[in-house]
Amino acid sequence: MAPVDPHSYTESTHPLTTHISLSLYFDFSSFTIHATALLSLPAPHSGDLSLDTRSLTVRQVLDPKTLAPLQFSLSSDTDPIKGCLLTVSLSDQSSFLVVFSTSPDSSALQWLAPPQTFNKIHPFVYTQCQSIHARSVFPCQDTPAARVCYKALINIPHQLAAVMAAQHVDRRAPIAGETKMFGGESFDFDYESLWCTEGRIVEEFEMNQPVPPYLFAFAVGELGSREVGPRTKVYAESVPAVLDAAAQEFAGTEEMIRQGERLFGEYDWERFDLLVLPPSFPYGGMENPRMVFLTPTVIKGDASGAQVVAHELAHSWTGNLITNKNNEHFWLNEGFTTYAERRIVEVVQGEDRAALNIGIGWRGLNEEMERFKDNMEFTKLKTNQEGVDPDAVYSEVPYEKGFQFLWRIERQIGRPAFDEFLKKYIATFKFKSIDTETFLDFLKANVPGIEKQVDLELWTEGIGIPPDAYEPVSNIYTKIVSLANEFKLGKIPREEEVADWQGQEWELYLENLPKSVEASQVVALDARYRLAESKDYEVKVAFLQLAILCNCREYYGEVEKTLKEVGRMKYLRPLYKALVQGTGKDEEKTLAKRVFSEARDCYHPIARGVVESIFAKHL
Repeated sequence: MAPVDPHSYTESTHPLTTHISLSLYFDFSSFTIHATALLSLPAPHSGDLSLDTRSLTVRQVLDPKTLAPLQFSLSSDTDPIKGCLLTVSLSDQSSFLVVFSTSPDSSALQWLAPPQTFNKIHPFVYTQCQSIHARSVFPCQDTPAARVCYKALINIPHQLAAVMAAQHVDRRAPIAGETKMFGGESFDFDYESLWCTEGRIVEEFEMNQPVPPYLFAFAVGELGSREVGPRTKVYAESVPAVLDAAAQEFAGTEEMIRQGERLFGEYDWERFDLLVLPPSFPYGGMENPRMVFLTPTVIKGDASGAQVVAHELAHSWTGNLITNKNNEHFWLNEGFTTYAERRIVEVVQGEDRAALNIGIGWRGLNEEMERFKDNMEFTKLKTNQEGVDPDAVYSEVPYEKGFQFLWRIERQIGRPAFDEFLKKYIATFKFKSIDTETFLDFLKANVPGIEKQVDLELWTEGIGIPPDAYEPVSNIYTKIVSLANEFKLGKIPREEEVADWQGQEWELYLENLPKSVEASQVVALDARYRLAESKDYEVKVAFLQLAILCNCREYYGEVEKTLKEVGRMKYLRPLYKALVQGTGKDEEKTLAKRVFSEARDCYHPIARGVVESIFAKHL
């Protein structure tokens, strides 16, 4: 027997789940969900079935028809990456019911107490299941090779609302008897009466399109919404100022959807709603189908945050419709999506904006080469991740090197031919999970001779940046890089040179500055342009990172404030790393440890793990 995924216990000889029905009771007082999962297989199966779990208490496994107990075992050892193996023994059964509870330690769930929310009255909880965290919410074959449809009943206090990456079916009172399959005797309380307690409400959802488990997502809290298009609502905590700002930032979403359809084919998910989460959300965005999750840091007031939305929208075709088979082929999700995002941005916001986007990505890709100089395996597109936590090696490589690979093919065969290839690729593999070899075989079959023109093996399995990768060329990109080079000579840009700069221009400028210049130069730059106080976190964090590297201690208060007000890993990683990396930095290391100890409870578990891994390496 062989696993299908280095990060999952799922066996290649076992059938893959096709449908899951979940009933979830939220106990905010204990940061716990009491639940059942009815897992359905494509045909009756006899023998063991392996499932992934992490920090779950499995109470019973039942035959759903007779409610007779089925034999199961949970491994006593917890693998630090994969969690615990749940083995269920079946005898000619095509479905089985698992009765379980989550743990307050669930790596996918962040529970926010009322003081951590905007209105400070009601609690909030949300999921982040990518890459391998769905197993901490419910037992499953937690690999993108296993695509499932699902239903969910979410039982919550009536003052709250739930949203999900699925179709909303109903909001109603709990119904007596609908928990008859909950195996109530396995709990220390009367589960049936708890389900129907006064003051509870049930939100019902359904996802009829098969998705990988990492795209399972919900949020529960005091939520409001604004309509921004025929297919799009913006949701956030019920704060008018936040909702209004989000609606304004993302007003152009429908135009982006239409351009995406023109480029890549019909949008298959009906709705494209957006949820702006609390500041602790660890990513810029998460492409959950029908309900994209976003950090509030993308609300910049100039509509440039819509580029993150363009990326998550592009995932509707590349990532959600066609999915990498496992995380070793992650570039199939992110390289394609970065390419698709930039095509959408080019049409909607112009070629200059797309060129800036590519330039920032090019700089980021070169920095990742430095990050992985001692482990060049993770500069490949197709990687070996046996025994590796995908969160620990998450980087811009699959995004930017993947983009560069596809851009290289486009340059070789021409954009019209590449567009036709893309549409055919998406239509051929929609709702499937594939690997790099499948893509390359399809490419060679549909673009005859491409392997003689582009070194496909070097691009996908070679380390580093291939020699035929391409730094973007545009007037605005060249001007910004030139001004950054002049900074080394002590020249600060004149105000007329930067008069029309927005956040992206400043971000590209700062990322191209040398990492060791005189502290007085950094202070002078900020004195003129107030970059440390920027409302755009891309600019603010790039500047603060430079300030730390140049020992500008007068900015450490702003560094501390930033690390305490946002939980996006894109900002935490460079700031903590700049503080603790290198020798003779006792003051900075003490600051980093103190700030983390004070802020860690406000970070999502995934972000906490990333900061802890930085400390483990450098402290």
